Amino acid sequence: MVERSTRMKDFWRGGELFVWMTASGVALSLLMVAGMLALIMINGLGQFWPGALQETTLTTRETVIGQVVGEEVIPNSISPDSPSGQRRFRYRVGNRDVFGAEYRWINEAEIVSSTRPDDLVVIQRREWGPAFGRVTVGVEGNAADDEHGNTWSTVVTLVERANQLRRRIEHLEREEIGAINYRIEKARLARQALALSGPLAPGDAEKDRRLLDQMTALERDYLAKTEALERLHQEAGLEVLFLTLSNGRSVRLSLDQVLDVSRPNAMHWFDKLLAYVHNLWQFVSSEPREANTEGGIFPAIFGTVLMVFLMTLAVMPFGVMAAVYLREYAKQGPLVRLVRIAVNNLAGVPSIVFGVFGLAFFVYALGGTIDQWLFPEALPNPTFGTGGILWASLTLSLLTVPVVIVATEEGLSAVPRDFREGSLGLGATKFETLRHVILPCALPGILTGLILAMARAAGEVAPLMLTGVVK
Repeated sequence: MVERSTRMKDFWRGGELFVWMTASGVALSLLMVAGMLALIMINGLGQFWPGALQETTLTTRETVIGQVVGEEVIPNSISPDSPSGQRRFRYRVGNRDVFGAEYRWINEAEIVSSTRPDDLVVIQRREWGPAFGRVTVGVEGNAADDEHGNTWSTVVTLVERANQLRRRIEHLEREEIGAINYRIEKARLARQALALSGPLAPGDAEKDRRLLDQMTALERDYLAKTEALERLHQEAGLEVLFLTLSNGRSVRLSLDQVLDVSRPNAMHWFDKLLAYVHNLWQFVSSEPREANTEGGIFPAIFGTVLMVFLMTLAVMPFGVMAAVYLREYAKQGPLVRLVRIAVNNLAGVPSIVFGVFGLAFFVYALGGTIDQWLFPEALPNPTFGTGGILWASLTLSLLTVPVVIVATEEGLSAVPRDFREGSLGLGATKFETLRHVILPCALPGILTGLILAMARAAGEVAPLMLTGVVK
């Protein structure tokens, strides 16, 4: 009995039970995180799979074309005839501009029949979301009656040609016309700078004349490009698609508004896989449309990555140097303890406070001063005195520098004292000891602080709303 009691005391003193409990808690947390990520991926990535279209006939003789995106038991529908309750289905009927709503609920009792014809079409549009129905081809507003006009290959060819024409239009608008506008504005600002400098000297007057001639030539190029752009728009609007909806109504769709067209019911699994990859890539690489309800998320991804990269360049050197000075060089005393308390308190300040500070200091004070000194000809239009990714990155660097300082100090304090004394005893200087011994040993802690800072910066919203939200 005494021996058993001794073993139990040794067991509790050894702490093995608590080690296993901690490991089990960590494993359970990891499993929960993995499960949550798997659930998000299944529900989120599944939206890009081309779902089948159903043509459903109701008891009211109404026909509904759409995708079944959900179902549920109708509340308070349990009865002797239906002990498990009556079900209803959520249909995505599309055609929001015609029906007024993109989704509708249909009770199972109202459904007479439901089929999946191969000729049902999904049309992705630039506005008003997807459209469902049966499609025919038209030219200049007239339906095509020739033997090749209504073939599916003709529809696909016309849509591909329209997409190529749209890319030409976008290139002309953004690259060529945009470059001309930039050069015109640059010349205008140069003339404005000459006017602000006072009475024009003979050399300045000649420069102003050259700038005026340059603006005149650029405006001629601008008019020529706009005429070419107008011709492309007219060409893009010649061919149309006629979509027959579930209610029998025919809707005219200009091809310049059509992004993609597909027949999911006629697709094989490999075609659906290719469509899935295409839809996922479009979501990642394209720009948002319709107030961020359609399209892709590329600007958000690009802005986040660039902002975190700039924030890292700003916060990493200063955070690490501050931690090294506080731990290795500063004389430990009341002032250093006060600085550590201030750093720890800064780590708990709400992000909205940093956002207001960044707006006042970086945007209005620093950016406004830069505009007055370097860009007076552009005023009152701001150049640096407005929200931008630079000011957002610097604001987030102030937000995250306490995290880097605290984590780096913890990493430096974890380096054994014997390492320092051994290096100094072998004749190394303090800087050499810091560079070749202490910092390599503290690198895991430094990287931990950097990762925590990046994670916090990527998830903050308030500073970005005040200092960095631009389109």
